[in-house]
Amino acid sequence: MAKTLPKTDIVTVGVGWVGGIIAAELTKKGYKVVGIERGKERSTEDYFMAHDELRYAERKEMMQDMSKETVTFRHNMKQRALPYREWGSFLIGDGVGGSGMHWNGQTFRFLPYDFEIFSKTVERYGKDKIPAGMTLQDWGITYDELAPYFDKFDEMTGLSGEPNPLPDAPQVKYPTPPMIETPVTKLFKETAKKMGYHPYHMPSANLTENYTNSDGIQRGACQYCGFCERFGCEYGAKASPVVTVLPVAKKTGKFEVRTHSVVRKVLHTNGRASGVLYVDTRTGEEFIQPADVVVVSAYQMNNIKILLNSKLGKPYDPKTGTGVVGKNYAYQTYLGRARGFFDDKEFNLYGGAGALGAQIDDFNGDFFDHSKLDFLHGATMHITHLGDRPIANNWVPPGTPTWGKEFKEKSTFYANRNLILAAQGASMPWQDNYIDLDPTYKDAFGDPLLRLTFNWKDQDRNLMKFMGDKSEAIMKEMGATHVLKGGDDIKDYDIRNYQSTHNTGGVIMGASPETSVLNNYLQMWDCENVFVPGASAFAHNSGYNPTNTVGALAYRAAEGIEKYLKQGGSLV
Repeated sequence: MAKTLPKTDIVTVGVGWVGGIIAAELTKKGYKVVGIERGKERSTEDYFMAHDELRYAERKEMMQDMSKETVTFRHNMKQRALPYREWGSFLIGDGVGGSGMHWNGQTFRFLPYDFEIFSKTVERYGKDKIPAGMTLQDWGITYDELAPYFDKFDEMTGLSGEPNPLPDAPQVKYPTPPMIETPVTKLFKETAKKMGYHPYHMPSANLTENYTNSDGIQRGACQYCGFCERFGCEYGAKASPVVTVLPVAKKTGKFEVRTHSVVRKVLHTNGRASGVLYVDTRTGEEFIQPADVVVVSAYQMNNIKILLNSKLGKPYDPKTGTGVVGKNYAYQTYLGRARGFFDDKEFNLYGGAGALGAQIDDFNGDFFDHSKLDFLHGATMHITHLGDRPIANNWVPPGTPTWGKEFKEKSTFYANRNLILAAQGASMPWQDNYIDLDPTYKDAFGDPLLRLTFNWKDQDRNLMKFMGDKSEAIMKEMGATHVLKGGDDIKDYDIRNYQSTHNTGGVIMGASPETSVLNNYLQMWDCENVFVPGASAFAHNSGYNPTNTVGALAYRAAEGIEKYLKQGGSLV
């Protein structure tokens, strides 16, 4: 029988960016917060001299243990879903800090177009532009309403960058100057400008100078070591919950983190939650943590799983299009890219940083006319200087044998002579791309696993083909001797190969309970003291990385929680 613990004001399910922001903001206001975290405690000291590519990048030490919990996957409803046994397409972080520990630091604001995508698409192109089966909808909030919360996230992290030079792009004043210019970013920018595009340095949460934010958190500048993605930052230069918001919450004395604790359910009756049921994975003991407010702040997929296993909200039915929990799962397209091999240029590709790069948005959002195109939205196109580690990077030009003398010679020759021009494309929601509970497979605690039903649509394939053509043209103009082009003949989504940890949707926000789970304070329509910030709230996915928008929504939710604790009831 579960042991009931003393009540707290707020309990967060997960202690990553969302849980950390909620904890920092609400403890500063005097509220008590308990954070329940499935993984272990993490600190900057854990990563001193830990540039171990095999351990972290290849064996995925910072990721969720798939032997205890994973998802099942299928391409369509006619197939039987099977468990995702080895990390591939996306990587779900584990431990204090969550995915905010192993990210790269690329930190964009979603566009004004994104938040009102249905209305703006219909206004410009008419309803017929939206294909049958695409469940496109507005978010119930505008960019202007969310802008102050973006500002908060930028200031807290010490974000750097350059203004987007496109005339209609939001102009952001960053707290710190851009990351360094390298021969790689310089070559791309000069080429893109010559071709009539609008390049700029991408916004980065890897500090470019020593910085103190308004909470008094001091951090040192990035050393450009090249070990960001899939690694913790030994310098604290890469913004993470562990070096920004969590120290603020802990300093108040009103925040407690319980590690190695997996939340199984939110407990609720008659439209109100009373707390959460969780298990200590070290002892097997179960506990009930009562709270006035429950914040479901885990990774996007885990948020959906907790709501479905808690019977909170109406599960989505893809056959009828009714219900909301599990609806509008979206990913990103990442195959419309071009890799160039240079016989006459050599670059230092080992050093770098997770968000050291330049990009163009000329083909992102609705910055270009879609009237004669067979897709909506678009993609960013960027070149990055992340740090090419030796195990993962061994590229040779097309037509090279995969073994033998020629392979070895070209592998060595092109090690610092190849560049990737990537196109990260938006993902639109579809009626038959969704998430529910698997009827067969269960996790280590006996709860059903999530079942992911997802595949590319012609929308995605057309966008990838379009971006592949554009990427190839720019790469050739940059002087590449050989170009390996992507985007052609895209078949089924392949969950085995890494693409992006930008999973979104399933617990979406919106303007009404008929079409969404949450209002624009990330408060559940059906259970007024449950808030679910995070990428699961996105009604579709953009061409940008999601973290800044996740952070802004978390600050918005924190404001809403404070209002709720004072006045109660639905905030919208």
